[in-house]
Amino acid sequence: MAVRQVASIHFKNFIAKNWSPNDPDDSPKVLESDKAMVRENILGFIVQVPPLLRAQLGESIKTIIHSDYPEQWPSLLHWVTHNLELQNQIFGALYVLRVLARKYEFKSEEERIPLYHIVEETFPRLLSIFSKLVQIVNAPIEVADLIKLICKIFWSSIYLEIPKQLFDPNIFNSWMVLFINLLERPVPVEGQPIDPEMRKSWGWWKVKKWTIHILNRLYTRFGDLKLQKPESKAFAQMFQKTYAGKILACHMQLLNAIRTGDYLPDRVINLVLQYLTNSVTKNSMYQMMQPQIDILLFEIIFPLMCFNDNDQKLWDEDPHEYVRKGYDIIEDLYSPRTAAMDFVSELVRKRGKNNLQKFIHFIVDIFRRYDEVPADLKPYRQKDGALLAIGTLCDKLKQTDPYKSELERMLVQHVFPEFSSRVGHLRAKAAWVAGQYAHINFSDPNNFRQAMHCIVSGMRDPDLPVRVDSVFALRSFVEACKDLDEIRPILPQLLDEFFKLMNEVENEDLVFTLETIVDKFGEEMAPYALGLCQNLAAAFWRCMASSEADDEADDSGALAAVGCLRAISTILESISSLPHLFIQIEPTLLPIMRRMLTSDGQDVYEEVLEIVSYMTFFSPTISLDMWSLWPLMMEALNDWAIDFFENILVPLDNYISRGTDHFLACKDPDYQQSLWNALQSIMMDEHMEDSDIEPAPKLIEVLFQNCKGNVDQWLEHYLRITIERLRRTEKPYLKCLLVQVIANALYYNPVLTLETLNKLGVAGDIFNHWFAMLQVVKKSGARVNFKREHDKKVCCLGLTSLIGLPADKIPAEALDRIFKATLELLVAYKDQVAENKKQNEEAEDDMDGFDADEEDDEEVDSDKDMGLDDEDGDEVSSLQLQKLAAEARGFQPADDDDDSDDDFSDDEELQSPIDEVDPFIFFVETVQGLQASDPARFQNLMQTLDFRYQALASGIAQHAEERKVEIEKEKLEKANAQ
Repeated sequence: MAVRQVASIHFKNFIAKNWSPNDPDDSPKVLESDKAMVRENILGFIVQVPPLLRAQLGESIKTIIHSDYPEQWPSLLHWVTHNLELQNQIFGALYVLRVLARKYEFKSEEERIPLYHIVEETFPRLLSIFSKLVQIVNAPIEVADLIKLICKIFWSSIYLEIPKQLFDPNIFNSWMVLFINLLERPVPVEGQPIDPEMRKSWGWWKVKKWTIHILNRLYTRFGDLKLQKPESKAFAQMFQKTYAGKILACHMQLLNAIRTGDYLPDRVINLVLQYLTNSVTKNSMYQMMQPQIDILLFEIIFPLMCFNDNDQKLWDEDPHEYVRKGYDIIEDLYSPRTAAMDFVSELVRKRGKNNLQKFIHFIVDIFRRYDEVPADLKPYRQKDGALLAIGTLCDKLKQTDPYKSELERMLVQHVFPEFSSRVGHLRAKAAWVAGQYAHINFSDPNNFRQAMHCIVSGMRDPDLPVRVDSVFALRSFVEACKDLDEIRPILPQLLDEFFKLMNEVENEDLVFTLETIVDKFGEEMAPYALGLCQNLAAAFWRCMASSEADDEADDSGALAAVGCLRAISTILESISSLPHLFIQIEPTLLPIMRRMLTSDGQDVYEEVLEIVSYMTFFSPTISLDMWSLWPLMMEALNDWAIDFFENILVPLDNYISRGTDHFLACKDPDYQQSLWNALQSIMMDEHMEDSDIEPAPKLIEVLFQNCKGNVDQWLEHYLRITIERLRRTEKPYLKCLLVQVIANALYYNPVLTLETLNKLGVAGDIFNHWFAMLQVVKKSGARVNFKREHDKKVCCLGLTSLIGLPADKIPAEALDRIFKATLELLVAYKDQVAENKKQNEEAEDDMDGFDADEEDDEEVDSDKDMGLDDEDGDEVSSLQLQKLAAEARGFQPADDDDDSDDDFSDDEELQSPIDEVDPFIFFVETVQGLQASDPARFQNLMQTLDFRYQALASGIAQHAEERKVEIEKEKLEKANAQ
């Protein structure tokens, strides 16, 4: 058997790796004749092999079905229908049908078409088999396995849409009668395993779970009138009227097991409570629940919220696992306690009128009884549940009279004393509840201070869960703290305790708490910055090692590793005005950057690039060690990291703009050559989407702006690939960026650029295309292209650079056209700068008076908010598009339908050398230079201008003078501030 098991694993792995190549261009690794042989023989083995091997075989069948059905395996469905008729082959047929249906579980409507054919061919026979199995009296466990498979097939088939065959009321009812039968029927007592882990996986409990799963799905997705399309409303009404109440009654009956102390698996409790929670808002369902609501709340829901034997066992035997489960959102999906908390929250939110008061009275009564009895008789577990309830209802209680005025007193009387409880889980719960209420207005600052000091003490608690809950509570108190003097004296001790805890627990929430502290204190963290980064780097390596060793899907180590890197970025941002610290921190972070900028770091690549960006931007200079990272980023960009191109752009910009001399001088490695290799490869790749290459022209801009006069040898190369890409570009934003490369080249060296464009034979086409793009406006008058301030400024500088060229370079007609286009663009730029300044000032005023409204807990009908208003006629006229196309021969017309504002995300905050260049002054000085060097040419130009353009020119000249005064004033203020 051991040999067979190894063989089955090897077979599964071979099929997974080689059956269907990832890249369609790769040559197939398995011959078609071999594939046919496998397809012909593999299905028969399902019923022959033992369960241990069947799991591996099933994975192989899944791989083949996902790759080959229906095109390469059309006979598969016939095999299934044929074997469903054979008594001794039903298990194998159901097993394969389950795999087949699951292929389409999450598919969109058009991709589900093969599923509807499968349902049509198999469901009549499936229903017949299901009916016979349900009717077997004292059925053996093998029957449970068959029913479970049928349930799973049904689940996958209805997960997103109900197949039309099931809309027949008689057919649907036949299925529902069987599901409700299974729901009502008690699980057989005989044969149940004693071991809890085995018991919850026992066949009949699995059947119960899948039955509830299906009925919940039908109820929440297809039985809710509010969620349905008009054509499905009739089905939803029928479901509500015929089945929803029956299911609720069965669920309430099931939950009685909790009152009587009988067994009910956690997942079953969770699913049943989900159904009840979804029923709270529906009047007819709530009316059914109402007579039993007290029993439900106080004898079922509340006991689920209390600390129990399983919790105590885990707390004592594996505190790390206790912590993991407590903060794992996946665990929450299966947890009865979480489902109980959700039910209480929904009940008091939607039906709070009577329920909130009686539930709070119940909780207060527990507090009272707890306080009245001696220590050895105190109901510690009930107190734990009561504290959990108080924490769960925090948002509701903070908004509701008379409770909101009593919260501080409640904390002081019933929560704070538990910080020193003899019982560990109450100390932990006290910390958690205190964290929930940290943001209330404490009338007595001493109470806030006392709570925070208790929480810091909790970080030294002997029990790990108390220490972890204390850290999370601390985060809330740091956020709520109005006077940092409350924390300053204990900050060193607090950080010390924090890092001891990080050595014990891998949890991304711990790191978020640290980020909160760093955010709050900002530059004050400077004395601790190096130590923080060293501790976080050590924690990062531990998390990575844990992640690599842990193949589980739920990988807390990987999440914690990402958190460590984000926290490092937060620290670097907080000390951005202290460049000397970056020199000290660099050796700690270099090993992380070196390793994680390779393919090893794909899961954390974005976070590592952010650290590289900070290190290259804020350090006094870029060290040779930091320069050694350039080849790693280039290698990744050329190989696998194109999706991160926008992130890679930032550090590359820093290298070129802040390390210009080294970038230009170094030949080993040759940074200029490696930049060209990468950009040429990306921009000339015909398979590359327009949106993927947007950072490429931005990088060319960085090169031309920062290396003015030093990269003449590259100018023609970059212009060639820019023009070539422009010919086949469709997205408006990329067209703008590519034209801006030409504008930057003109600003870099207008004579050389113009010569190159003429040499390439494209000068006329390029300028026609550019001017046509500048003329396209919406009906509102807003420009379609070059939307950002930066885009307009680059175009202004490029066009202005042409104005100063002699007559043999720029003919009079071309000069006239350039001059007028530049004037109009400068006016548009001036207006946009003024508008943005006004909006920023208004936004600051709004923030000053900002008062966050409390979220309304009542249901809001937001259907009207779901419609999208049409733009009010802001489309480009077809005449303009035709003109653009006609004038720009050989270039793709701009596709305005693709003109999404997302493409034009404003990155005005990025710094560049042209920030210091005022386009108005540059324009006026260039025109003055023309007037001085060629008065006749200047005079001819002025005479061609009509009154409108003369007025524009006069206005620009006046604005340039105003800008000179403003710039001098800014310089003076800056000098005085230093």
